[in-house]
Amino acid sequence: MTERSGQTGDATGGPVPTPPVCYRHPDRETYVRCTRCDRPICPECMRDASVGHQCPECVSEGRRSVRPARTAFGGGAAGRQGYVTKTLIALNVLVMILSIASDRGGDAAVGGSGFGGLLGGSTPLTDWGAVLGQAVFPDGTVGGVAQGQWYRLVTAMFLHYGVVHLLLNMWALWVLGRNLEAVLGPLRFLALYLIAGLGGNVAVYLFSPVNQPSAGASTAIFGLFAAIFVIMRRLGRDTSAILPILVINLIFTFTVPGISIAGHLGGLVTGAVMALVLAYAPRMRRTGFQAAGGAIVLVALLGLILVRTAMLTG
Repeated sequence: MTERSGQTGDATGGPVPTPPVCYRHPDRETYVRCTRCDRPICPECMRDASVGHQCPECVSEGRRSVRPARTAFGGGAAGRQGYVTKTLIALNVLVMILSIASDRGGDAAVGGSGFGGLLGGSTPLTDWGAVLGQAVFPDGTVGGVAQGQWYRLVTAMFLHYGVVHLLLNMWALWVLGRNLEAVLGPLRFLALYLIAGLGGNVAVYLFSPVNQPSAGASTAIFGLFAAIFVIMRRLGRDTSAILPILVINLIFTFTVPGISIAGHLGGLVTGAVMALVLAYAPRMRRTGFQAAGGAIVLVALLGLILVRTAMLTG
């Protein structure tokens, strides 16, 4: 009788090699290896790569080593999705709903003055948040920015006198905002929008009658008009289609009753200054230069507010 050994072998009598197993799942045999680290991986651990497959750890390490995409002006590529523009529009619509809900006279949506009475009337919410230099309220109290109600310089850019007023501004924001946000990135676009809106409201405080309220996103919208012109010029693109639209809006500003000339021009100038800061910042110190430029604009606006307040209360 032939004697057999207990060890398996191949045709030549040698031992059969043990098949490789997945480094994450030792109970699974596999002959596929990660193209980056050469470790065996099972189908569950395979991640498609440009060549072959990679393991989960190599994929994660590769993502950390890849720099995120940036725009020409240093912003995040997420701006292409237009999230900030959509959020601003949603916020303005929500505030309009709250404004209508606060109205008891029924003229919040239509009525009032401007565009044949279609801009709508004031509401308790617009009375509370519109830019107002200084005025005596029906209850005999004195209020306004000069009396410490500085919040009006911000809240006014989210309030509107009627649905038509809102729709006109939101259409402009939708058209301009998506393009600028894609080029600048979300954070830089948001800074541009808010600072331009603030600049327009500060101009209202400086140059409009102290007892005349003003509200609307158009201060920020005019800043976007100026910014898209500056940005397009910086990128070397044709701006011939922008100028007629800007001229038409300026004509409306000076000819239609009830529109704040100071607010529109103030937003236009502030938006242009911020766009110059964002577009012409030196590449090597771009973020720091842009942040410093924005801070200088804010400090200048603060100084104007203080001077105007001293003039009204001194």
